[in-house]
Amino acid sequence: MVSDEQYMRRCLELAQKGINHAAPNPMVGSVLVHQERIIGEGWHEVYGQAHAEVNCLNDVRPEDRALIPGSRLYVSLEPCSHFGKTPPCCDRIIMEGIREVVVGCRDSYAAVAGKGIQKMKDAGILVRTGTLETECRELNKRFFTVQEKGRPYIILKWAETADGFIAAEDGTRIRISGWIQQRLVHRMRYQESAVLVGYQAALNDNPRLDNRFWREGRQPLRVLIDFDNSLPGNYFLKDNSRGTLIFNGHKEGEAGHMAWKRLYGKKDIPQQITAALEGINSIIVEGGTKTLQTFIDSGLWDEAHRWINGAMVAGTGIQSPVLKNARKVQEQCYGADRLLLFRQQ
Repeated sequence: MVSDEQYMRRCLELAQKGINHAAPNPMVGSVLVHQERIIGEGWHEVYGQAHAEVNCLNDVRPEDRALIPGSRLYVSLEPCSHFGKTPPCCDRIIMEGIREVVVGCRDSYAAVAGKGIQKMKDAGILVRTGTLETECRELNKRFFTVQEKGRPYIILKWAETADGFIAAEDGTRIRISGWIQQRLVHRMRYQESAVLVGYQAALNDNPRLDNRFWREGRQPLRVLIDFDNSLPGNYFLKDNSRGTLIFNGHKEGEAGHMAWKRLYGKKDIPQQITAALEGINSIIVEGGTKTLQTFIDSGLWDEAHRWINGAMVAGTGIQSPVLKNARKVQEQCYGADRLLLFRQQ
């Protein structure tokens, strides 16, 4: 007999397919099971369109539709009970006559937050919660951070030499990254909503902050901290080729793909930025050292990806950021490169 955990793992596999198109909604997967046979599957494919449960029920073949009332529905996140861009999923579940629902984790979004579970229970449905709850919450760490902390999920990323330097003494870029690291970083950009750099790093490196070494398609919002609005107009971040947001001390407005938001002083810049990033579930902070350290010192970070090139010794230069209140959760090797993954304690 297949266990609840196995069916929920399938929900998580399905949910992952929405990683590039569901945001700012959560990724959700759903499976409908009749006598240990899966008769329907679905996931939240595109923001603003049908949710996982509805797609799952719509996936049932005509010849199996009579089996729906006797089936068990698995869903990785609590079904919604409110009208948003789509009707409540709970209403569809109730209408189909489903008598048992297994929920991975509760939704902390205020409009749901247990109301979906209660609505199904009030309709006489047996609801069981908490199956692979940790895994279900981890999948939607971005969504839950927005709902529970009121800010995007923040990932810090940098590369350093074996002796701990991130750039040359004068701030000029050192080629630290190998080709594998480069592609994995671009995969991160493909998966996250935005990527940020500070003025000095932008001036020294002239970065594109795009995804060009992974799959075609989604590009992150480019975010720049440039208090004096002085980055030269011929730099990539000023090319108006894709969405770019510049935090500065003087100006607000939009022009083409570019937008400006005002910072009110140079104090608490990470707090000002994260409070202003509406609709952004996650952001990668890529540098430079001063910007990264500012986020670390403010306590505004969730993950840190520290790449170390063990074959490169700089001898001198600008030192890498110093993490605080961090616990290492993973370490992987890619040739001479090591990736250390940290979470905030």
